[in-house]
Amino acid sequence: MKLIFAGTPEFASMAMQALVQAGHEIVLVLTQPDRPAGRGMKLQASAVKQFALDNNIPVAQPRSLRLDGKFSEEAALGKAAIDKAIADGAELMIVVAYGLILPQWALGAPKLGCLNIHASLLPRWRGAAPIHRAIEAGDATTGVTIMQMDIGLDTGDMLLRDELPILETDTTGTLHDKLAVMGGDLIVKTLTSLADLRPVKQPEVGITYAHKIEKVEAQIDWAQSAEVISRRIRAFNPFPGAVTSLHREQIKVWNASMGNKALLEVGKTYKNGQIVALAGEFIACAAMNNVVNLTELQRPGGKRLKVADFVHGFDVQVGMCFGDLG
Repeated sequence: MKLIFAGTPEFASMAMQALVQAGHEIVLVLTQPDRPAGRGMKLQASAVKQFALDNNIPVAQPRSLRLDGKFSEEAALGKAAIDKAIADGAELMIVVAYGLILPQWALGAPKLGCLNIHASLLPRWRGAAPIHRAIEAGDATTGVTIMQMDIGLDTGDMLLRDELPILETDTTGTLHDKLAVMGGDLIVKTLTSLADLRPVKQPEVGITYAHKIEKVEAQIDWAQSAEVISRRIRAFNPFPGAVTSLHREQIKVWNASMGNKALLEVGKTYKNGQIVALAGEFIACAAMNNVVNLTELQRPGGKRLKVADFVHGFDVQVGMCFGDLG
């Protein structure tokens, strides 16, 4: 089938590769404009654009598709590219983490409409950050939903979905990679069976919104439970990275797990964030009458390190307190 593909990050690129490998022809790619990145802040192409260029697929990068908006001239060029792709035989648009809202004219342009690959089991976690929020909330499972797009935010009818468990060791990074593969497999299955699939409306109950992750959320609140702290640390890996302090330095904590409550002495009072044990693989900290094990940390300007390497040359002792700026 001839397709238009709209997406930007690596998650979308994985789906695009799966479609090409399955024999589908992508006649146009829509992706976000190049962004400055890295230490030199040089403009870098998105993962989707890079794959398109490597495979000689035409690319359009409008900053908006609203014909009546601030970037109406770019939107008009985007519309012209879509119109040409449809004239060249594109019947369907696949949208994956594109980053732009599709107006009604774009949703209705392809003969078969637009399908979205969404990284959650809808209606759970509509919105921008479903993987982060599923881990943060302690969900036992997540998955991928293929839906028909409408003008709402992830409100379209569902065609196919698949699920997988969220492991206690999963970070947003590891779960992202598993869901990206699942999304590619599921969209290929969807197109193979498209004529036989019957759209199913999303339930009216169980709707939640995965709001965009903000950097201000990264600060570890040691007054929360060890379970919540552990989940948030894993949810914010690789972005934005959970943050705390030690010796007046900002420390990033990249990985954590639930610790052993038996490390807390009966009748002893502990400060939130207080180090109660040091081991080769973790730093155990008190948090609301339980323990969280920090397993991967980073000092300012340094590398991400496992605990055994992190403590070398840095004064970390039992009784010290993360988050204490005094």
